[in-house]
Amino acid sequence: MNLSWAYGSPPPHEEKVKLLNRALDLGYDHLDTANIYGGGANEELLAEAVMHRRKEFFLASKCGIVVDGVKRGVSCSPESITENLDKSLKRLGTDHIDLFYMHRFDPKVPVADSVGAMVRAIEAGKIGAYGVSEWNAAHLREAHAVHPVGAVQPEYSLWTRNVELGVLQACEELGIPLVAFSPTGRGAFGGVLRDPSTLEEKDLRTKMPRFNAENWPRNLKVIAEFEQLAADTGVRPAQLALRWVLEQGDVCHVIPGTTSIAHLEENFEAANLDIPAAAIARAGEIINHGTVHGHRYHDAIKPTIDTEEFEDA
Repeated sequence: MNLSWAYGSPPPHEEKVKLLNRALDLGYDHLDTANIYGGGANEELLAEAVMHRRKEFFLASKCGIVVDGVKRGVSCSPESITENLDKSLKRLGTDHIDLFYMHRFDPKVPVADSVGAMVRAIEAGKIGAYGVSEWNAAHLREAHAVHPVGAVQPEYSLWTRNVELGVLQACEELGIPLVAFSPTGRGAFGGVLRDPSTLEEKDLRTKMPRFNAENWPRNLKVIAEFEQLAADTGVRPAQLALRWVLEQGDVCHVIPGTTSIAHLEENFEAANLDIPAAAIARAGEIINHGTVHGHRYHDAIKPTIDTEEFEDA
């Protein structure tokens, strides 16, 4: 996402292409995009940059979020899914997407109807499987009963634990991969961000309560303690944050985003480092729902999120 949208100004085009190819060279084999990332620009970027290496990676994209200026909505009607899938295929320059998500839950459409459109796309060979993003456990189970869900993509990190209220358990019971987005806390655990007030106005974090002038100083204190733990353990903060998510269950996967090749390489090593279980456990004690200040989303976005919420959120 951040190669095309949402985290301030993206890098120059040639750097995007270089980074994506470096990812494949390293051994990354799962690329995740969506139709809203730059209004389709990210899908077009993948088509140009790496689609000639299509056999080297698993391709995921999404539909369902409707962006109209500052307004956001959700549309997962069968017609919308079918139309947007065809548009994504065209932008990506391919006839097959391995995994196609409903980016958010649409309460206006019966789950069976939305899933039905996905099943027809599977039968037509346009997608290999369908997934859901930011759905609660009950709706996930309902969808899975209609047709097996290929993956669930929620936000999951040290400071965002909503999936532990039901979704993680459902994934474990049903054998569904949980693909965690923003596993480094939207960059908060990368060891780089110190003052969110320096972010560009169009950076989505400037609207997120955890990064505002009231909450960030308090959050930075626990982040500093976490960073010291990482240093004492001999790893980078982002590596410890990624490893923490991976250690939460066999179904857990992470999809860290970055615009930096150095961070790309650093992140790739996280799964293979020798990190003591005690350090991973301690990381979760330092940063968790009880120690973080501020909701993960601002009020305008909250209605589009279906995942269970903590009572004090």
